[in-house]
Amino acid sequence: MQNISLTVHKLHPENKETPIQFIETDILPPRLFYRRNHFSYPRLTYSYYWLPINGHVQIPRIFTMHEIMKFPAKTIKVATECAGNKRGLFEPKVFGEQWEKGGISQGNWKGVSLRTLLEAAGIKDGAKEVVVEGYDYGKRTDLEGVVPFKRSLPVEKALHPDTIIAYEYNNQPIPFKHGYPLRLIVPQWYGMASVKWIKQITLIDSHFTGPFQSMDYVYFPNKNNDEGAVPVTGLKVNSTIQKPLDREILNIGKHVIKGIAWTGKGDITKVEISTDKGQTWAFAEIGHHSPGNYGWVPWSYEWAVEAKGEYTIMSKATDSSNRTQPSNPFWNRNGYGYNAWDQITVKIE
Repeated sequence: MQNISLTVHKLHPENKETPIQFIETDILPPRLFYRRNHFSYPRLTYSYYWLPINGHVQIPRIFTMHEIMKFPAKTIKVATECAGNKRGLFEPKVFGEQWEKGGISQGNWKGVSLRTLLEAAGIKDGAKEVVVEGYDYGKRTDLEGVVPFKRSLPVEKALHPDTIIAYEYNNQPIPFKHGYPLRLIVPQWYGMASVKWIKQITLIDSHFTGPFQSMDYVYFPNKNNDEGAVPVTGLKVNSTIQKPLDREILNIGKHVIKGIAWTGKGDITKVEISTDKGQTWAFAEIGHHSPGNYGWVPWSYEWAVEAKGEYTIMSKATDSSNRTQPSNPFWNRNGYGYNAWDQITVKIE
C-alpha cells in the first residue's frame, strides 16, 4: 500500500476518497482514510483543550483531556462510510461531491463511552437529543454568516455503550485531519454523525434543527419539493467489488472476484455474485466477523470463465435484519445512501 494514495475530489475544503479497489487490509493507515470536510481545518491548541458538557444536565461539567483518559476505555473496529459514498453512480445525476466507491474506511478507535461522560453530568428528565459541536466552521452558500458543524443524536443512540468519544486511532493519538484530539464515533451510522474536533456537547429537550441536520443529511425523495423527507441515520446494507477492476481485460480461465460488504443493522449473512448481468446468482465465501465488530467483512468468489466476451459482474449483500441491496438505488436529490447492486464490466480475451 506504499504506492497508493487518496483520490482527490476537492482541495479546499479537503475531500478525498480511499482507493478502495486497492485496499488489502481491514485496518487502514490514517493516510489512506477518506477525508470529508465541509470547512477548512480548525486551529487548535492541545495544551488548553477541555470538553464542556452543558444544557439539559444536572451539573454542567468541563472535562480535561487528562480526566477523559482516566475513565474506562474501550476499543472498537468501525467501518465509517460517508453518506455520499457512490453518489457519482446516481441516475439522474445529483449535485455534490461525485464520490465513487471510496467514501468508506475503517480502523480501530479507542475512547470513552459518551454515556459515561453524560452520566457524570447527570441527564435531566425530558432530555431528547445530544448536540455535538465541532471546532470546524465556515460559510455556506445558502445561509448568512458563519456556521459551525453541529449534529445531534437521539438520547438513546448517544447512550449506546459503543457510541464513544475517541482519542486514539490504531493505537496512536487521532491524527489532526481525522478529528484530533477528540472525535465522536457512532458505529453503524453514516460518517456525518461522527463529529470531529469536538468543541462542546449540549443536551436539549427539543429537536435540533441546524443546517447539517435539517438541510444536509436528509433524504429528499422529490426533485422539486421536500415531501417525504427523512433524516440520514443508519448505514444501509452494501457491498463493493474490489477485484477485478472495472474495465479490466482478463484471460480465459479462473479468476477470484473479491470485495467487502457492510451494514448498519446486525451482521452480513450472505453475499451473492452474478457474472451474467444479474440473471443468475451464486454465493460468495464470507470472511470471519468477530462479535461486537462494526467493520466490513471481506468476501470472495472463484469464477471460471471459458468464453471470450464482455461480462457484467454484480454483487449484492444481505444482513441479519433481512435487508438486501436493491437492484436500483433509492434516488434522492442530495445523493445519499447509494446501495444498489455493485457492478463492474470486464473483457475476456
